[in-house]
Amino acid sequence: MADENLAAVLSDCTTILFDFDGPICDVFAGMPANQVAANLANLVEKHHPDLAEKARETDDPMEILRLSSQGGQPLIVAIEEALTKAEVAAVAVAGKPTEGAVAALEATRESGRSAAIVSNNSAECVREFLRRHEILHLVQEVVGRAHGKPELMKPSPHALSVAAELMSEEPSRCVLVGDSVTDVEAAHHAGSRAIGYANKPSKLHSLAEAGADEVVSDMLTVAQALAPRA
Repeated sequence: MADENLAAVLSDCTTILFDFDGPICDVFAGMPANQVAANLANLVEKHHPDLAEKARETDDPMEILRLSSQGGQPLIVAIEEALTKAEVAAVAVAGKPTEGAVAALEATRESGRSAAIVSNNSAECVREFLRRHEILHLVQEVVGRAHGKPELMKPSPHALSVAAELMSEEPSRCVLVGDSVTDVEAAHHAGSRAIGYANKPSKLHSLAEAGADEVVSDMLTVAQALAPRA
């Protein structure tokens, strides 16, 4: 039944949008996210001391970027630049693509569909990873976070809308594969479908509860569902 549901979700979708961190790559596998967050918190303290305590309450670099909006554009720019530099360094030591990710990208192309990456990570780090692993050719567009505008990161539908426009496709003909609740929310805000990738058991419930059209536990399942039927 699950395979049938997944096939139904994909049946009239011509464009597959992939979140990056999770479905394609574990960005901070070789450079722990909490280390990056600590470095960013130090930068927050340097530029905007009154936000330092809040910055040190999280080990998520993305949350510190979101927080930077409270300090104005100079802080946003400083954190954005430092985070992008850290992400590019991180993907160099992140290891191989997520198991099944390359197969899913290949199956997307072989089925006559188009693929794009839509990510809260920087486009620079996404492209660097794809180039390193020689899979950039499998992706038509890369849409990373909007520079200097953390409010446009998912769950905002901004990246999805940009990707759909670049690919001359209606959002309703796109499906996003993502591993977070914010991915599901962004997809639905954009008018697209969402496949939740539960790379941790705890996400099976949270992604389903968020309204994912289908939830899978591995990317190979996505690849198999995308593969052209004989």
